Amino acid sequence: MSELAADTRTVPTIDELRALLRARRAAGASVALVPTMGALHEGHLALVRRAREVADVVVVSIFVNPLQFGPSEDLDRYPRTVEADVAALAGLGVEFVFAPTVAEMYPDGAGGTTVVAGPVGSLYEGAARPGHFDGVLTVVSKLLHIATPDVVLFGQKDAQQVYLVRRMVRDLDVPVAIDVVPTVREPDGLALSSRNRFLSPEQRAAALTLSESLRAADAAAHQGLDEVLAEGAAAFGDHDHVTLDYLVVVDPDTFLPVDDDMTGEAVVLVAARVGGVRLIDNATIALGRAR
Repeated sequence: MSELAADTRTVPTIDELRALLRARRAAGASVALVPTMGALHEGHLALVRRAREVADVVVVSIFVNPLQFGPSEDLDRYPRTVEADVAALAGLGVEFVFAPTVAEMYPDGAGGTTVVAGPVGSLYEGAARPGHFDGVLTVVSKLLHIATPDVVLFGQKDAQQVYLVRRMVRDLDVPVAIDVVPTVREPDGLALSSRNRFLSPEQRAAALTLSESLRAADAAAHQGLDEVLAEGAAAFGDHDHVTLDYLVVVDPDTFLPVDDDMTGEAVVLVAARVGGVRLIDNATIALGRAR
C-alpha cells in the first residue's frame, strides 16, 4: 500500500514520534508498527514487507527491552546492530525507526506499572523465563499507546507471544489489528532467529533438530497426541549438542495442553538448548485426522 519512502528517519523520543505520526494521519495515512529488538534478519524484514502492503506509513521500533530479560539472562549480550538495521530498513521504505533509550521508555526505572500476562504467561517459555511475558506485554502495550497504529505485525515463530498479545489487545480493548506473518526459515528448515548468530557451525547443524522434530510430529498427527509427542521427542535422539526443554501440543484458542482425545487444529511448541543458545519453534498440525 505504501510507496517507497524517500528517507528513513530515526526517531529517539516518544513526543517526536507522536508528532510525526499525527501529521501523517492528518494527511489521511494509515500506520503499521513492527516491534523489534533489532539485530534484524530476514524474518523481521518479512514483517516490514507485509507492513508496507497493509499501511501507508511503516514504523519499526528497535528497543532492547530490559523488562523481558531475567536475572540469569545476559541483557548486555543481546546483539545491537542499529546502524545496519536502519540501513536495511531504509532499503525497504520504512518511514520511521523508533529507537528510544531505556530512560525514554522507563523514565522512573523498571519498578512502575506493568502488564501481567496471566496463567498462560507462566507456561512453556514463561516457565523457562519467569516474568518474560510480563515484560513483553508491558513494552508492547507502551508501543501501541505511543504509535497508536492501525495494525501491528508479529511473526508466527513466537507463537506464545502472539497468543498473549492477541489476548491483551482483546482484554484491554486496544483498537489495533494484529497481522501475523508465517515463520521465515532457512532453506534447510531452521527458523530464523537473532540468536542463530551465536551458533558454531556444528551447533548450527544440530539446531536443525527442532524443525525435524516438528516435521516428525506433523507426520504422526493423524495417529493422535501420544504419537505426536513420541515422534517429536524421538527426533532429538542422542544429539550431543541439543538438549530438549519442552515439546507440547496446545489448543490455539486457549494455549493450554490439549486433551488426549482432542482432534482438529493444534500447535506443537518446541524449545531446546543448543550449546549455550536457547531456540524455539512451532508448527500447526491437524491432530487426529487422516491425511
